[in-house]
Amino acid sequence: MTAKNSNTPIARREALDDRTEQLKRMMEIRFVEERIQKLFSDGYVRGSTHLANGQEAVAVGIARTIDPDDIVTCTYRGHSHALALGATPQGVLGEICGRVIGCAGGLGGSMHLVEPTVGLMPTAAIIGAGLPIACGAAIAAKARGTDRVAVAIFGDGSANIGAFHESLNFAAIQKLPVVFVCENNLYGEYSRINLTTPIEDIAIRATSYAMPGVIVDGQDVDAVAAAMATAVARARAGEGPSLVEMKTYRYSGHSRSDPATYRLPGELDKWLQRDPINLFADKLVGEGVLDKGGVETLRTDMRAEVEGATEEVLASAQPELVEMLSHVNAAGPGGDRRITFWENRAGKHAH
Repeated sequence: MTAKNSNTPIARREALDDRTEQLKRMMEIRFVEERIQKLFSDGYVRGSTHLANGQEAVAVGIARTIDPDDIVTCTYRGHSHALALGATPQGVLGEICGRVIGCAGGLGGSMHLVEPTVGLMPTAAIIGAGLPIACGAAIAAKARGTDRVAVAIFGDGSANIGAFHESLNFAAIQKLPVVFVCENNLYGEYSRINLTTPIEDIAIRATSYAMPGVIVDGQDVDAVAAAMATAVARARAGEGPSLVEMKTYRYSGHSRSDPATYRLPGELDKWLQRDPINLFADKLVGEGVLDKGGVETLRTDMRAEVEGATEEVLASAQPELVEMLSHVNAAGPGGDRRITFWENRAGKHAH
């Protein structure tokens, strides 16, 4: 199979070399997240969901710039990054709906997506938790003598916690091959950035840690990719970390059924005028890669593909209750030997 007709994570990642495929992936992300919201409303999703509709250019711009064996950490708002990096719609939707077809077997849910074949570490529900993990991955790359790069993706709210400052400081001192990417969508949960942060640009904090700080138009996928290419090349060359701030916006509320009534009047409308999918589609039309009819055909096709993936997911099985403990380990009687929790207690607590 070629990259374009294969649905494996690696092939999906390779497909991003093509600009039309980049637009298709952005559309796919948008339609998957719209479908997630409906699945939640229809009762198919347990727990919370956090959408990133409006931030598709950041996800695809990062994914098209790094290699599949680079390591990526991100937050609970990570559906877009999982799909951009190569996770399949079936894997993402299946995980969110708690089905065995999911990328973690239906055991992790919306906030814990993972796809190690394309470098995605389990997404973290703890604010800022991915930053020190990315530093650990960067240390491992240095110790093994590889040119792997770690990318830590986080929100503007994370820039106010200790893990952010500790990670940037440590990465700078150790000259770690890590790129810190702040998705500044103006809101940390329900609070606007001007109410929580005394500066407008997170990137200026890079100066305190002697690393480059770059501000990027996060609605422009080419601008995202260009900034990432520079930061990644710097990291691979052993020149240390960078802080890249993506100015972007999420169209939905913080989570679930949040109507986001706390937004400033007219703010959403202003950002909708610079929708990243429309901006990139217009650019491809201007380049002669597509015409307007072709763009609409892509929208129709991608929506149909997402609907097909959703049907496949809803027809798939849910994990057995026993799977809840299938990856839990405990020290066995032999000391060093590790056995699963379920094996250790089999029979005694079978029900």
